[in-house]
Amino acid sequence: MIKKTVFSFVFLVLTTATTIAQNAVKEYKAGHVFYVSLPEYMTKTVELNSAAILQYKSQVKDVYGFIIEDNKEELALAEFNYTSINEFYEDFIKDFVVDQDKRKVSSPLSTKKGTINFIESDVTYFDKEAGMDIYYLVGIVETKDAYYKILSWSAEKNKEQFKADFQKIIYSLRD
Repeated sequence: MIKKTVFSFVFLVLTTATTIAQNAVKEYKAGHVFYVSLPEYMTKTVELNSAAILQYKSQVKDVYGFIIEDNKEELALAEFNYTSINEFYEDFIKDFVVDQDKRKVSSPLSTKKGTINFIESDVTYFDKEAGMDIYYLVGIVETKDAYYKILSWSAEKNKEQFKADFQKIIYSLRD
């Protein structure tokens, strides 16, 4: 009798558990892994942009930068459906430091390495608070799953000294 009761109880538990878990499940991956190389004189930091997934600087050399990732699946959920890296770049650059004095944006330079698309352009403007011209190298990187905005900057007078390093950061990104 005890065996029959235990068997009935186990059968009931297993049947109930199977009934509750009838719906199929889908696994989701949280977070996003990417790789980027920074010059040795730069260190990671946290105070530059709260939306950035990586921020870097060298206070000694007075250079700064950050990377913002825009996941394509999340963009689509928000109904931002970009058809190309060019469209993503144009949507970003039209509003970037647009209210700054003496804003100049160079023509974008597009490159492809393997399956990764890149766009870079120079942006300069006069910063009233700092009392000087600021130089940004704006990089947009498109991978299979994401767009990345890579913004590195220094004083405009130091553009030639740091531009090659800023470009290395852009072209090193991969996920």
